[in-house]
Amino acid sequence: MNLHFEPITRQNRLEALRLEVGEGQENFIEPVSQCLSEARRNLVWKPVAICDGNRVVGFAMYGYFWWEYFPYGRLWLDRLMIDAAFQGRGYGKAALAGLLKLLTGRYPNKDIYLSVFKGNDVAAGLYKEFGFRFNGEKDIHGEDVMVMRM
Repeated sequence: MNLHFEPITRQNRLEALRLEVGEGQENFIEPVSQCLSEARRNLVWKPVAICDGNRVVGFAMYGYFWWEYFPYGRLWLDRLMIDAAFQGRGYGKAALAGLLKLLTGRYPNKDIYLSVFKGNDVAAGLYKEFGFRFNGEKDIHGEDVMVMRM
């Protein structure tokens, strides 16, 4: 496995748009097309292709937000998905480890937030393995918020 992250560009956009989650996972994450649309409207979002060599195997999106009511800012790992064809091969765990390394390098000493749809126990379990904990908050879509304190 030669996992790395590439910004979404004209060269890899179509490949990223073809990514699909497994059956029964459709309600756990927004489609890549919606994510890219959100990133076009809000440049704080950084969408990336998760690549193994030159093949796109997944997608992630993160951003550091500063709001008046959160004056200390919040770093969000907002989306993480592995294409159905590549699930069950360790890509999710490897991608999360790589993303955490990337985020802690770019944003040192910042807590990392993410949200999980109710019922997405596999993702919640993976996040817990890496030190994320539910903090009792809900995001704007009603998803449960998890945080990894730095």
